Amino acid sequence: MLSSTLVALAASLSLASAQVYKGFNYGATNTDNSPKTVSQYQNEFTTAQNLVGATGFASARLYTSIQAGTTNTYSEAFQAAINTKTSLLLGLWGSGGQAGLSNEITALQAAIQAFGSALTDLIVGISVGSEDLYRISPTGIINKSGIGAGPDVISNYIGQVKSAIAGTAANGKPVGHVDTWTAWVNSSNDAVIAASDFIGMDAYPYFQNTMTNPIDNGYSLFFDAYNATVGVAGGKPVWVTETGWPVSGPTENQAVPSVPNAKAYWDQVGCGRLFGQVNTWWYTLQDSFPTTPSPSFGIVGNPLSDTPLYDLSCSGVSTSGQDVPSASVTAAIALATAATAQAGNVGTGQKIGSGSGAQGQNAGSAPAGSAPTDLAPAPGSTSPAVGQQTPTAETQAPAHAPGSTVYSTTGVTITSCPSSCPKESQPQTESPTVPAATAPTTLITKTSVLPSASAVSASGCPASLSGTYEFPHLIVPVDKSQPSKAGGTSYNGTISSTISSIFNFDIPQSDSGKTCTLVFLLPQQDKLTTSAFSLSGSGGFDVARLSSPATEQTSFNTVPSVTSDLGGPESVTPGNEYVIASGMCFAGQRISYKVTATGSFDLNYFQDFNPSPIGFYITVC
Repeated sequence: MLSSTLVALAASLSLASAQVYKGFNYGATNTDNSPKTVSQYQNEFTTAQNLVGATGFASARLYTSIQAGTTNTYSEAFQAAINTKTSLLLGLWGSGGQAGLSNEITALQAAIQAFGSALTDLIVGISVGSEDLYRISPTGIINKSGIGAGPDVISNYIGQVKSAIAGTAANGKPVGHVDTWTAWVNSSNDAVIAASDFIGMDAYPYFQNTMTNPIDNGYSLFFDAYNATVGVAGGKPVWVTETGWPVSGPTENQAVPSVPNAKAYWDQVGCGRLFGQVNTWWYTLQDSFPTTPSPSFGIVGNPLSDTPLYDLSCSGVSTSGQDVPSASVTAAIALATAATAQAGNVGTGQKIGSGSGAQGQNAGSAPAGSAPTDLAPAPGSTSPAVGQQTPTAETQAPAHAPGSTVYSTTGVTITSCPSSCPKESQPQTESPTVPAATAPTTLITKTSVLPSASAVSASGCPASLSGTYEFPHLIVPVDKSQPSKAGGTSYNGTISSTISSIFNFDIPQSDSGKTCTLVFLLPQQDKLTTSAFSLSGSGGFDVARLSSPATEQTSFNTVPSVTSDLGGPESVTPGNEYVIASGMCFAGQRISYKVTATGSFDLNYFQDFNPSPIGFYITVC
C-alpha cells in the first residue's frame, strides 16, 4: 500500500503537466536593491543548470514581470531565460492594488508581443500574487509581513490575467496563485483555489517555531503541509514553489541553520520525494550578493559559483516509499486555521524578490523592532484602501518603506526586527486588574503636524512612531444598525454614527515597567504612501477601554463592558497627532479599545504604518 505521501504526490503529479520541472526562486534585485540585469539573470540561470552534482535545474520562478526600477517595463529575466532555455513560472505582484496589477499585465503583454513563442514556450505557469493571503492572516499580521490582499481580490486578479493572455501566444497557460500552506488550508480562501489552475505552496519547517521543528522533523513537517494542501486543492495540481533550509542564521525554536542541516533537508525532502515527481522551485540558488542575509538559504555563496556549499548529488538517498512520520495532518490544519502554527514563511515581513523594486520587499522594520503591517480583511473585502487608491510607490516597488532593513533573500519572509521580535501575547481569561496608581491618564492633546517626530505626551513617550510602538492585531467593526451581526476582521478603522471600531493590542511581556501611550495619527491625504481615508462631518471620537478583548465574533450586542472611558478629541483634523491616554503598560496582556464617533464625525481609513502612518498605535517608552 502506498504511504499517504505517495498518494498525495501521485494525485498532484497526475494532474500536472507531463514534464516535471525543478529550479530555483529568483528575485528582482540584489541585496543592495540594485536591479538585476540580463547578464546577471543569465549567469544565475547558467549556474543552476551546471551545478556540480545536480542536473536538470533549468526552471526559474519569478516574483514579478516588471524590471526593477521601472513602472511597467518587462523583466530582463525574460531575455535571459530565452538565451539559456530556462523555463519560467512567471509571477505578477498581487499586493500593489489594481494599478500595480495593471502594470504587471502591461509588462507581460509587452513581453509576449516582443518575444512571441520564444518566451511563451518556456512558460510553465503564471502566478498571480505571492503569499498575499498569508500576509493578511493573523499569523502574517503578528509577524509584520507587509501588505497583502484578500481572496476576492486575488480571485478577481486571476480572472483579469486569464483574460489578458487570451488570444496571445500565452493563451491557455495555467494561471494560479502562490501562498503558504497555512493560507491554503484556511477555508476562507477557497475562492482562490476555485479560480486557480494550479496551487503554489510555500512551506518552511525551519520557521515553524511553535512546533517541534529540529532538522530530524523537517521531512514530516513539510509533508504534513504538502498533504494538507493537496487535501484541500480539489484535485488541482499542487506545485512546491518555495522550500529550503538555511545554511546560516538564527535558531528558530529547535531548527538550527547549518550547512549539514541544509544538506539533510535537501536530501530528505528534495531528493527523497520532490525532485522528478512534483514541480519544485527550491529556495534558493544564491541570496548573498553583494551581502549575506540572516538567515541565508543560498546553496551557493558569493561569488556565484557552480560549486555548491554542500553535496547535491542525492547519492545514497532512498526514494522508494519512505513513510511520512506520524505528525498529524488534521492537527496541522487545525493549528493553521487557528493561526497558531507558524508555518510557511512566518518571519516578520521582509519579502525580498517579490516585486519590481527594492528586491520586492513588502514591509520595512520600524524602530525598536515593533513594525506594524496591514490587518486582516473581513471575508469578501476587496479593497485595502478607501476607493482602491493605489499609491505610486506600490506601482513600482510594493511597500518599500524608507528605512527598511533589506535582506538578500529572494523569496522568503524572514525575521527583520532589529532586536527580538515579540510573539503574540495570549489573551487574558479574566479582565486584568490594574492598580489605580497605574491606570492611564487621559491626555487629549493635539500635539503636532505630521511628519514631525518631536511631539511627546506628558509621559515623555513620543506621539509619533519615532520609537518602539505596538500596532493593533485585530480591528473589529460593530454596527448598531445591525446589532447582532458579527464584526469579523477589517483592514480599515471605521468610526461613524452607526459603526464603532474595536482595536485589540497585544502588549508583550517585555514592556513590563514601561509607559504605554495610546495615540491616533491622521496625516494629510497627500502624505500617505500606501493608504487613504475618507472624512466627513464634524466632531471627533470617544475611546473606551473594554473589560476583555474583542474577537471576530463580537457584535454590537456583545461588545465587552467598559472598564474606563478615556475620552477623546472634540474635533479631528488631518495633519495632526492625538494623544489619547498614557500610563503603565499592560504587559503580557491583550487589551481592547472601542472607538465611537461624536457629533456627525464619519471616518474610514486603511490602518497602515507606511509613510505616513495612520491610525491607532501604542507608543512605548
